[in-house]
Amino acid sequence: MRRANVFSDPGAPGESDPEGYRSLAAAVGKHAGGRQLAVKVYELPAGQSVCPYHYEYEEEWLLVLAGSVHVRTAEGEEELERGALVCFEPGPRGAHKVTNRTTASARVMMFSSAREPAVAVYPDSDKIGIWPGNPADEVMLRRGDGQVDYWDGER
Repeated sequence: MRRANVFSDPGAPGESDPEGYRSLAAAVGKHAGGRQLAVKVYELPAGQSVCPYHYEYEEEWLLVLAGSVHVRTAEGEEELERGALVCFEPGPRGAHKVTNRTTASARVMMFSSAREPAVAVYPDSDKIGIWPGNPADEVMLRRGDGQVDYWDGER
């Protein structure tokens, strides 16, 4: 039996994460042998966020394991304490950003389906990310810059 520990498994930093988005991420679901769910634990230092404000087209869940975090959603902003569990619904109403505004480290677990293709929309920067399952086909674009007619370039 494969296993992971959501309280003690060490995470790894993102190679290109900028200031404000530096956390340690542990793919505990993958370590435990999971393939149908993407389950990650983030160790979130003071002043850092997990990722930019975004929404996806699947449910995404957040469980606060230690400390407290500030969550921005389409409905507003609030603090979540240890033990809080929330579900971000698919689409714009599920937009969210998780930030540690305290002086102590926080630990959160986020999970969703591991389906591909996957799409995420970033309203603050007007970007869309598409992950079709083949890394060579992944794309991040600004909505206005990347739009072309369906028939553009076809013969």
